[in-house]
Amino acid sequence: MIHRECGVYQTSYRADMAVYKLPLARWGLAGFGVVLFLVLPLAAGEYILSILNLVGIASVGAIGLNLLVGGAGQISLGQGGFMAVGAYTAAIFALRLGLPFWLSIPAAGFMTALVGSVFGIPSLRVKGLYLAIATLAAQFIIEWNLLHSAWITGTGAQGALVLEPPALGWLALDTEVKKYYFVMAFAILATVAARNISRTYLGRAFVAIRDHDVAAEIMGVNIFRYKLLAFAISSFYAGVTGALWAYYTQVVSYEHFTLGTSIDYLAMIIIGGLGSVPGSILGAAFITMLPAGLRELMETVKRLGLPGTLGNFTYTREILFGLIIIGFLIFEPGGLARIWRRAKDYFRLWPFAY
Repeated sequence: MIHRECGVYQTSYRADMAVYKLPLARWGLAGFGVVLFLVLPLAAGEYILSILNLVGIASVGAIGLNLLVGGAGQISLGQGGFMAVGAYTAAIFALRLGLPFWLSIPAAGFMTALVGSVFGIPSLRVKGLYLAIATLAAQFIIEWNLLHSAWITGTGAQGALVLEPPALGWLALDTEVKKYYFVMAFAILATVAARNISRTYLGRAFVAIRDHDVAAEIMGVNIFRYKLLAFAISSFYAGVTGALWAYYTQVVSYEHFTLGTSIDYLAMIIIGGLGSVPGSILGAAFITMLPAGLRELMETVKRLGLPGTLGNFTYTREILFGLIIIGFLIFEPGGLARIWRRAKDYFRLWPFAY
C-alpha cells in the first residue's frame, strides 16, 4: 500500500504567503543549502569553484535582467554597459575613497540604478524593438564615455583599474574557496529579494504592464513610475554584478562589458525561462558552463587528431548560442525552468500516469 499526501492546507495567512509552502520543498531547499555551502567548497577543485563563482556572479545579473524583461516586459540590450557602471563605481569607491566591499558594492548598485533610470525614461513612449534600440544606445554611450574618460580609467583608453581582494577585517578573501562564499552570499540575497519582489504589489504591477500596459493603467497602475522602477531595480542588480566581477577578477576594464556581454545575459534569460527566478539561475549556469564544455570538446578533438577542430572558438561559441536560442524558442519557449517544472511534476505523480 502506497500512502501519499492528498494536499497541504494552510490555516493562516502567514503560512499561505510562504515562499515554499510544501514541507518537501523546504527540506529540499535545506539539503541544497548544505550541499552548496558545506559539500561543494570541500569537494570541488579550484577550477570547478572558479566556474561556480562565475555562475554565481552571472546569476545576479540574469535575475535582474529577467525582472525587467520577463517581469515587466521591457527589453534591454544595455546590461553590459550597466555592469560597467557598477564595476567602475565600486573600483573608484574602493581605490579612491577606501570603502570596504560591503559599502562599495551597494553604492555601485545605487549608482547604476540612477543611470538605468535615466535610460529607462524612453520606455514611457516606446516599446519593443524601439526600446531595444534605446537601451542599445545606452550600451554604446557608456562604452564611449569609459573609452574617452581618463579621469575614470586613470590612463585613458588603455586604462584598467586594479583592485585588492575583498576583505572582512583582517581576513582577505583571496582564494577560490573564500571568493566562493563571498559570491554565493550575494547570489542568495539577490535570489531571495527577487522572489519576494515577484510576490508583492510591485511584482504584480510589473506583470500587469507586461501583459497589457493600457489595461494596467486603467486599473490604477502608474505606468511611468513602475517602468522606471523596473529599470532601476534591474540596473541595481547589474551594478552589483559588475562590482562582484570587479572584486572577483580584481581588474576592471571596459573590454569586459561590451555588447557581447549584453547579448550573453539576454541569452541566459531566454534559455532559462522568461519571468522565472530559478530559470535565470539555470540559464546563467548553462551559458557560463557552455564555453568551458566547448573548450574541452575542442581539446579532445585536437588530441584525437580528427579532421577539423571546430574552427575558431569564438565563432563556434556564437553559432552554438544562436542555434540553442532558436531551438528553445521553437521547441520550449518556457526555457529550462519549464523543463525543470515538468520533471518535478513527473516525479511528484510517479508511479501514476496522471
